[in-house]
Amino acid sequence: MQEKQSRRTNEQRTQETKRALIAAARAMFLAKGYADTGTPEIVAAAGVTRGALYHHFEDKRALFLGVVESELAAVAAEVEQAEPPGADPFEALVEGGWGFFDAMAKEGRTRLLLIEAPAVLGAAELAELDRRHGGRTLVEGLNAAMKGGIIRILPVEPLAAMLSAVFDRGALALQAGADAKEIRQVIRAMLEGLRV
Repeated sequence: MQEKQSRRTNEQRTQETKRALIAAARAMFLAKGYADTGTPEIVAAAGVTRGALYHHFEDKRALFLGVVESELAAVAAEVEQAEPPGADPFEALVEGGWGFFDAMAKEGRTRLLLIEAPAVLGAAELAELDRRHGGRTLVEGLNAAMKGGIIRILPVEPLAAMLSAVFDRGALALQAGADAKEIRQVIRAMLEGLRV
């Protein structure tokens, strides 16, 4: 019985250390950029040792990957929460898009995911990560709308990739100060163009 309690405590400590490292790394990568951030300052900000860092992450790039994956998972969760229960598949797509813009508005997220991540990880690795998170939700939404006869049947993977690029550009434009109402108007018109 005591052994089981100890194991759970070690697992909790492990998760707390990883969360502290990811939070500290996120803050440092946003403040200084990936290239100008060193692991000594990350461990100092996280309040852990370098040994703890390298126990959980192979190197700075692996830690960055952990930060990006955490951010992508958060975006996907926020998109899914934005979709109203019982909404028809088309409105779920639209609301999911608005949820994406809201999620990307979190301080630094657009820079981290759309500027730093492609530069550090490369397009192919980032696309694979996105497929497991936000890209997955978009593909699911498109499939539901196609199966429901609401939008035209098209090859779903290329369609999702193209729409994802449009949403990413919209998020970058919003971060740069574009009018949110205009961006939403254009996105809705593009989605409406897919209707049967």
